[in-house]
Amino acid sequence: MLWALRENIAEAQRREGPNIKHDISLPVSAIPRFVDEARDALSAALPGIRFVTFGHLGDGNLHYNLAGPEGADQGAFMANARQANRIVHDLVAAHGGSISAEHGIGQLKREELTRYKSATEMDLMRKVKAALDPAGVLNPGKVL
Repeated sequence: MLWALRENIAEAQRREGPNIKHDISLPVSAIPRFVDEARDALSAALPGIRFVTFGHLGDGNLHYNLAGPEGADQGAFMANARQANRIVHDLVAAHGGSISAEHGIGQLKREELTRYKSATEMDLMRKVKAALDPAGVLNPGKVL
């Protein structure tokens, strides 16, 4: 029953409406403090926000999702996604985590990557991509 509950969270969120979703990772020891700080910062910035946090706490990966206040205009709530992302991502970085866990950077966080990775790290990523995919045919434009 617990596994079914976990597996149906994404469907329940989809039915309820848009969510601001985060696939983050943190050192396991940092999770409680991160959750408290993120809750406080996001609640101050976006009153009434609801938190849907689940995932694999044992390995530090969290699906840290945000739902709008009950009865709120969903379009207006989603207009705050950039602000919410910045709060979450800055706190993740402050706690030694990563703004992406098992789902990777993808297209939505591509611009955020340069905020949290050094120029050297970005250069190394580009070099590895070029070495493994010299023709640029694997996932073109997805990350680099």
